[in-house]
Amino acid sequence: MAIAGLSVLPLRAAAAAPPKAISIDWATYNPVSLVLKDKRILEDAFAKDGIAIRWVQSAGSNKALEFLNAGSVDFGSTAGAAALIGRINGNRIKSVYVYSRPEWTALVTRPDTGIKSPADLKGRRVAVTRGTDPHIFLVRALANAGLSEKDVKLVLLQHADGRLALQRKDVDAWAGLDPMMASAEIEDGAVLFFRNPDANTWGILNVREAFAVQHPEIVGRILAAYEKGRRWAVDNPKELAAILVAATKLPDNVIARQLERNGLTYGPIGKPQRDSILAAGLALQQAGVVGAGVDVTAQVDGLLDSRFLPPGQ
Repeated sequence: MAIAGLSVLPLRAAAAAPPKAISIDWATYNPVSLVLKDKRILEDAFAKDGIAIRWVQSAGSNKALEFLNAGSVDFGSTAGAAALIGRINGNRIKSVYVYSRPEWTALVTRPDTGIKSPADLKGRRVAVTRGTDPHIFLVRALANAGLSEKDVKLVLLQHADGRLALQRKDVDAWAGLDPMMASAEIEDGAVLFFRNPDANTWGILNVREAFAVQHPEIVGRILAAYEKGRRWAVDNPKELAAILVAATKLPDNVIARQLERNGLTYGPIGKPQRDSILAAGLALQQAGVVGAGVDVTAQVDGLLDSRFLPPGQ
Protein backbone atom coordinates (compact mmCIF):
# COMPACT_ATOMS: atom_id res chain seq x y z
CA MET A 1 0.00 0.00 0.00
CA ALA A 2 1.35 3.44 -0.92
CA ILE A 3 1.97 5.92 1.87
CA ALA A 4 0.03 9.12 1.38
CA GLY A 5 2.02 11.72 -0.51
CA LEU A 6 4.44 9.24 -2.04
CA SER A 7 4.74 8.50 -5.72
CA VAL A 8 2.77 5.84 -7.51
CA LEU A 9 4.19 4.17 -10.61
CA PRO A 10 2.14 2.07 -13.00
CA LEU A 11 2.99 -1.43 -11.83
CA ARG A 12 3.58 -2.78 -15.31
CA ALA A 13 3.45 -0.89 -18.60
CA ALA A 14 3.66 -4.12 -20.61
CA ALA A 15 4.67 -7.72 -20.02
CA ALA A 16 8.44 -7.92 -19.78
CA ALA A 17 10.61 -11.00 -19.98
CA PRO A 18 12.57 -11.67 -16.78
CA PRO A 19 16.09 -10.27 -16.87
CA LYS A 20 19.00 -12.66 -17.28
CA ALA A 21 20.87 -10.81 -14.55
CA ILE A 22 20.23 -8.20 -11.87
CA SER A 23 22.98 -5.67 -11.21
CA ILE A 24 23.13 -4.33 -7.67
CA ASP A 25 25.73 -2.37 -5.79
CA TRP A 26 27.56 -3.02 -2.56
CA ALA A 27 29.17 -0.29 -0.50
CA THR A 28 31.12 -0.05 2.72
CA TYR A 29 28.69 2.65 3.87
CA ASN A 30 25.83 0.16 3.43
CA PRO A 31 26.48 -2.73 5.85
CA VAL A 32 23.37 -4.61 4.75
CA SER A 33 24.66 -4.84 1.19
CA LEU A 34 27.77 -6.60 2.49
CA VAL A 35 25.61 -9.12 4.36
CA LEU A 36 23.62 -9.89 1.22
CA LYS A 37 26.81 -10.32 -0.79
CA ASP A 38 28.63 -12.40 1.83
CA LYS A 39 25.64 -14.68 2.57
CA ARG A 40 24.61 -15.00 -1.10
CA ILE A 41 21.04 -14.19 -0.10
CA LEU A 42 20.12 -12.78 -3.51
CA GLU A 43 21.84 -15.58 -5.40
CA ASP A 44 19.82 -18.11 -3.43
CA ALA A 45 16.58 -16.18 -3.91
CA PHE A 46 16.88 -16.05 -7.71
CA ALA A 47 18.68 -19.35 -8.43
CA LYS A 48 15.48 -21.18 -9.36
CA ASP A 49 14.69 -18.46 -11.92
CA GLY A 50 18.07 -18.74 -13.61
CA ILE A 51 18.70 -15.03 -12.88
CA ALA A 52 22.31 -14.13 -12.10
CA ILE A 53 23.30 -11.48 -9.57
CA ARG A 54 26.01 -9.03 -10.60
CA TRP A 55 27.67 -7.05 -7.80
CA VAL A 56 29.23 -3.61 -8.43
CA GLN A 57 31.03 -1.57 -5.77
CA SER A 58 29.90 2.01 -5.17
CA ALA A 59 32.54 4.24 -3.57
CA GLY A 60 29.95 6.91 -2.71
CA SER A 61 26.43 8.08 -3.46
CA ASN A 62 27.76 9.97 -6.48
CA LYS A 63 29.11 6.76 -8.00
CA ALA A 64 25.92 4.82 -7.25
CA LEU A 65 23.92 7.55 -8.98
CA GLU A 66 26.26 7.51 -11.98
CA PHE A 67 25.82 3.74 -12.27
CA LEU A 68 22.04 4.02 -12.01
CA ASN A 69 21.89 6.79 -14.60
CA ALA A 70 24.04 4.79 -17.02
CA GLY A 71 22.10 1.55 -16.44
CA SER A 72 25.23 -0.10 -15.06
CA VAL A 73 23.27 -1.15 -11.97
CA ASP A 74 19.57 -1.72 -11.44
CA PHE A 75 19.75 -1.01 -7.69
CA GLY A 76 22.10 1.45 -5.99
CA SER A 77 22.78 2.60 -2.41
CA THR A 78 22.77 6.33 -1.65
CA ALA A 79 21.91 8.86 0.98
CA GLY A 80 18.36 10.13 0.70
CA ALA A 81 19.32 13.72 -0.09
CA ALA A 82 21.82 12.58 -2.73
CA ALA A 83 19.06 10.56 -4.40
CA LEU A 84 16.90 13.69 -4.45
CA ILE A 85 19.62 15.74 -6.15
CA GLY A 86 20.05 12.95 -8.68
CA ARG A 87 16.31 12.95 -9.38
CA ILE A 88 16.25 16.74 -9.75
CA ASN A 89 19.12 16.45 -12.24
CA GLY A 90 17.18 14.00 -14.39
CA ASN A 91 18.25 10.63 -12.98
CA ARG A 92 15.11 8.51 -13.31
CA ILE A 93 15.22 6.57 -10.07
CA LYS A 94 12.85 5.54 -7.31
CA SER A 95 13.85 5.32 -3.64
CA VAL A 96 12.18 2.15 -2.40
CA TYR A 97 13.82 0.97 0.83
CA VAL A 98 15.70 2.16 3.93
CA TYR A 99 18.81 0.16 4.81
CA SER A 100 20.02 2.36 7.70
CA ARG A 101 19.58 5.46 9.82
CA PRO A 102 23.21 6.56 10.00
CA GLU A 103 25.26 9.36 11.36
CA TRP A 104 27.81 8.64 8.68
CA THR A 105 29.03 12.15 7.98
CA ALA A 106 30.51 15.01 9.98
CA LEU A 107 33.02 17.79 9.34
CA VAL A 108 36.52 16.62 10.17
CA THR A 109 39.82 18.37 10.77
CA ARG A 110 43.23 17.82 12.39
CA PRO A 111 43.97 19.09 15.92
CA ASP A 112 46.59 21.51 14.53
CA THR A 113 44.29 23.58 12.27
CA GLY A 114 42.51 25.65 14.91
CA ILE A 115 39.18 24.90 13.24
CA LYS A 116 36.40 24.65 15.82
CA SER A 117 33.21 25.39 13.88
CA PRO A 118 31.91 25.70 10.30
CA ALA A 119 32.49 29.47 10.48
CA ASP A 120 36.23 28.77 10.79
CA LEU A 121 36.23 27.17 7.32
CA LYS A 122 36.15 30.55 5.57
CA GLY A 123 39.10 30.69 3.17
CA ARG A 124 40.22 27.17 4.10
CA ARG A 125 40.73 24.13 1.85
CA VAL A 126 38.02 21.51 2.33
CA ALA A 127 37.96 18.06 0.72
CA VAL A 128 34.53 16.90 -0.41
CA THR A 129 32.84 14.45 -2.77
CA ARG A 130 30.18 16.26 -4.79
CA GLY A 131 26.71 14.74 -4.94
CA THR A 132 26.96 12.88 -1.64
CA ASP A 133 25.50 13.31 1.83
CA PRO A 134 28.82 14.71 3.15
CA HIS A 135 28.73 17.39 0.43
CA ILE A 136 25.12 18.25 1.28
CA PHE A 137 25.97 18.23 4.98
CA LEU A 138 28.84 20.68 4.32
CA VAL A 139 26.63 23.03 2.29
CA ARG A 140 24.00 23.12 5.03
CA ALA A 141 26.61 23.65 7.77
CA LEU A 142 28.16 26.54 5.84
CA ALA A 143 24.75 28.11 5.21
CA ASN A 144 23.91 27.97 8.91
CA ALA A 145 27.18 29.84 9.55
CA GLY A 146 26.31 32.50 6.97
CA LEU A 147 28.73 31.09 4.40
CA SER A 148 28.50 29.35 1.04
CA GLU A 149 30.75 27.11 -1.05
CA LYS A 150 32.25 30.27 -2.54
CA ASP A 151 33.67 31.18 0.87
CA VAL A 152 35.81 28.03 1.04
CA LYS A 153 38.26 26.35 -1.31
CA LEU A 154 36.67 23.05 -2.27
CA VAL A 155 39.01 20.22 -3.19
CA LEU A 156 36.96 17.62 -5.06
CA LEU A 157 38.04 14.11 -4.11
CA GLN A 158 36.45 10.72 -3.61
CA HIS A 159 35.88 9.94 0.07
CA ALA A 160 38.96 7.80 0.71
CA ASP A 161 41.17 10.37 -1.02
CA GLY A 162 39.66 13.13 1.10
CA ARG A 163 40.73 11.29 4.22
CA LEU A 164 44.28 10.95 2.86
CA ALA A 165 44.40 14.62 1.84
CA LEU A 166 43.51 15.63 5.39
CA GLN A 167 46.11 13.26 6.81
CA ARG A 168 48.79 14.67 4.45
CA LYS A 169 47.84 18.28 5.28
CA ASP A 170 46.82 18.95 1.69
CA VAL A 171 43.50 20.24 3.04
CA ASP A 172 42.41 21.80 6.32
CA ALA A 173 39.13 19.95 6.66
CA TRP A 174 37.14 17.15 5.11
CA ALA A 175 33.45 16.38 4.82
CA GLY A 176 33.91 12.82 6.04
CA LEU A 177 32.12 9.54 5.48
CA ASP A 178 32.26 6.35 7.50
CA PRO A 179 34.05 3.98 7.66
CA MET A 180 36.88 6.21 6.37
CA MET A 181 35.86 8.91 8.87
CA ALA A 182 36.02 6.45 11.77
CA SER A 183 39.45 5.37 10.56
CA ALA A 184 40.70 8.97 10.47
CA GLU A 185 39.28 9.58 13.94
CA ILE A 186 40.81 6.51 15.57
CA GLU A 187 44.03 6.01 13.58
CA ASP A 188 44.97 9.60 12.67
CA GLY A 189 43.62 11.49 15.68
CA ALA A 190 41.28 13.49 13.45
CA VAL A 191 38.62 15.62 15.13
CA LEU A 192 34.93 15.60 14.25
CA PHE A 193 34.48 19.31 14.91
CA PHE A 194 30.91 19.62 13.66
CA ARG A 195 28.25 16.94 14.04
CA ASN A 196 24.50 17.01 13.48
CA PRO A 197 22.88 13.57 13.29
CA ASP A 198 19.57 15.02 12.13
CA ALA A 199 21.23 16.49 9.02
CA ASN A 200 22.44 13.03 7.95
CA THR A 201 19.79 11.73 5.57
CA TRP A 202 18.79 8.09 5.55
CA GLY A 203 20.57 5.24 3.80
CA ILE A 204 18.31 4.56 0.83
CA LEU A 205 18.15 1.79 -1.77
CA ASN A 206 17.16 3.10 -5.20
CA VAL A 207 16.00 1.30 -8.32
CA ARG A 208 16.01 2.47 -11.92
CA GLU A 209 12.49 3.64 -12.69
CA ALA A 210 12.40 1.69 -15.96
CA PHE A 211 13.36 -1.51 -14.12
CA ALA A 212 10.63 -0.93 -11.53
CA VAL A 213 8.00 -0.50 -14.25
CA GLN A 214 9.12 -3.61 -16.15
CA HIS A 215 9.80 -5.88 -13.15
CA PRO A 216 7.78 -4.80 -10.09
CA GLU A 217 7.60 -8.35 -8.73
CA ILE A 218 11.38 -8.65 -8.86
CA VAL A 219 11.76 -5.33 -7.02
CA GLY A 220 9.56 -6.75 -4.25
CA ARG A 221 11.68 -9.89 -4.06
CA ILE A 222 14.88 -7.82 -3.87
CA LEU A 223 13.44 -5.85 -0.96
CA ALA A 224 12.31 -9.03 0.80
CA ALA A 225 15.90 -10.29 0.51
CA TYR A 226 17.19 -6.95 1.80
CA GLU A 227 14.90 -7.27 4.81
CA LYS A 228 16.26 -10.77 5.45
CA GLY A 229 19.80 -9.40 5.34
CA ARG A 230 18.99 -6.38 7.49
CA ARG A 231 17.34 -8.49 10.16
CA TRP A 232 20.29 -10.88 10.15
CA ALA A 233 22.61 -7.89 10.64
CA VAL A 234 20.57 -6.66 13.62
CA ASP A 235 20.53 -10.13 15.19
CA ASN A 236 24.23 -10.89 14.59
CA PRO A 237 26.26 -7.76 15.40
CA LYS A 238 29.56 -9.60 15.93
CA GLU A 239 29.29 -11.45 12.63
CA LEU A 240 28.25 -8.21 10.90
CA ALA A 241 31.36 -6.49 12.22
CA ALA A 242 33.52 -9.38 10.98
CA ILE A 243 32.01 -9.08 7.48
CA LEU A 244 32.77 -5.35 7.44
CA VAL A 245 36.34 -5.90 8.67
CA ALA A 246 36.90 -8.44 5.90
CA ALA A 247 35.45 -6.18 3.20
CA THR A 248 37.12 -2.93 4.27
CA LYS A 249 40.42 -4.31 5.63
CA LEU A 250 39.98 -1.89 8.53
CA PRO A 251 40.65 -2.74 12.20
CA ASP A 252 37.95 -4.02 14.51
CA ASN A 253 37.84 -0.78 16.55
CA VAL A 254 37.28 1.33 13.43
CA ILE A 255 34.37 -0.83 12.29
CA ALA A 256 32.95 -0.79 15.82
CA ARG A 257 32.95 3.02 15.68
CA GLN A 258 31.18 2.98 12.30
CA LEU A 259 28.52 0.60 13.56
CA GLU A 260 27.96 2.68 16.71
CA ARG A 261 26.76 5.44 14.40
CA ASN A 262 24.68 3.26 12.09
CA GLY A 263 21.15 2.24 13.09
CA LEU A 264 19.83 -0.74 11.14
CA THR A 265 16.36 -1.04 12.70
CA TYR A 266 14.53 0.25 9.63
CA GLY A 267 13.16 -1.07 6.34
CA PRO A 268 9.96 0.51 4.97
CA ILE A 269 10.28 3.92 3.35
CA GLY A 270 7.78 6.59 4.30
CA LYS A 271 7.11 9.81 6.18
CA PRO A 272 10.32 10.04 8.29
CA GLN A 273 12.44 9.72 5.16
CA ARG A 274 10.23 12.13 3.24
CA ASP A 275 10.52 14.74 5.99
CA SER A 276 14.30 14.38 6.23
CA ILE A 277 14.92 14.47 2.47
CA LEU A 278 12.51 17.37 1.97
CA ALA A 279 14.23 19.40 4.70
CA ALA A 280 17.59 18.79 3.05
CA GLY A 281 16.26 19.73 -0.38
CA LEU A 282 14.70 22.97 0.86
CA ALA A 283 17.91 23.87 2.71
CA LEU A 284 19.91 23.28 -0.47
CA GLN A 285 17.48 25.43 -2.43
CA GLN A 286 17.86 28.22 0.11
CA ALA A 287 21.64 27.87 -0.20
CA GLY A 288 21.41 28.21 -3.98
CA VAL A 289 22.51 24.65 -4.79
CA VAL A 290 19.03 23.72 -6.04
CA GLY A 291 17.45 26.14 -8.50
CA ALA A 292 14.81 28.54 -7.20
CA GLY A 293 12.32 27.28 -9.79
CA VAL A 294 12.51 23.63 -8.70
CA ASP A 295 9.42 22.27 -6.94
CA VAL A 296 11.31 20.40 -4.25
CA THR A 297 8.19 18.91 -2.68
CA ALA A 298 7.05 17.46 -5.99
CA GLN A 299 10.53 16.09 -6.64
CA VAL A 300 10.57 14.32 -3.26
CA ASP A 301 7.12 12.87 -3.88
CA GLY A 302 8.28 11.69 -7.30
CA LEU A 303 11.32 10.02 -5.76
CA LEU A 304 9.91 7.95 -2.89
CA ASP A 305 7.81 4.86 -3.57
CA SER A 306 6.76 2.63 -0.68
CA ARG A 307 4.77 -0.04 -2.53
CA PHE A 308 7.39 -2.64 -3.26
CA LEU A 309 8.21 -3.98 0.20
CA PRO A 310 6.04 -7.10 0.63
CA PRO A 311 3.34 -7.01 3.35
CA GLY A 312 4.61 -8.09 6.75
CA GLN A 313 8.22 -7.21 5.97
